[in-house]
Amino acid sequence: MIAANAHFVVGTDTGVGKTLISCALVQALRNRGVAAVGMKPVASGAWRDADGCRRSEDADALSAVSAPGHAPSLTNPYLFDAPLAPHVAANMEGRLIDPLHIRSAFARLCADAQHVVVEGVGGFIVPLTDDYTTADLAQDLGVPLVLVVGLRLGCINHALLTAEAIRARGLRLAGWVANCTAGGMLAQDASIAALAARLGAPLLGVVPHLESPDPAVAAAALDLDAILSIS
Repeated sequence: MIAANAHFVVGTDTGVGKTLISCALVQALRNRGVAAVGMKPVASGAWRDADGCRRSEDADALSAVSAPGHAPSLTNPYLFDAPLAPHVAANMEGRLIDPLHIRSAFARLCADAQHVVVEGVGGFIVPLTDDYTTADLAQDLGVPLVLVVGLRLGCINHALLTAEAIRARGLRLAGWVANCTAGGMLAQDASIAALAARLGAPLLGVVPHLESPDPAVAAAALDLDAILSIS
């Protein structure tokens, strides 16, 4: 399956800012007048609203910046209570993640929206079932990837390994985003330069650390033209 107007946002690890960058990308597209929608195929660590409905912070954040009119069953097909790896959380609930169901939801979103931004789970290769991972999903969707690198100690190794794994599967790395984390890192500029020299993909933006995630501020830090030139 290949969608010309979609990107898959992956991270070097969990907690590196994938949701913020995914929301920022949707926001940047909508600022251009594009009917963009965010998709979180699988999420865990749900909370319950006043009506007892299961909710996802990540999916809610994407929904808040997305073009309206898309059912949660499409934008977030799988949501689990336990804040665990998806296949573990699914097993605890006696459920099974069906990749075909995710691909079908993605196809329907692509048919309705002008651009779909898919946010992955954790790092690049996270099990969804016993024999299917988020990397397999990215391969099946066949869209360019945007890599989010959380700037902290160890990020160079994590980013280079992730980029290598992406290319080993024949996938296209559209570029990477440097996301400044709360703790920051020593010699941050030197680390960004080291990554820029080695990742073999364009740096699409350096997002400053934000005390409260703000997609509008993050969107302003992204080079949307560079992202869209590699589709």
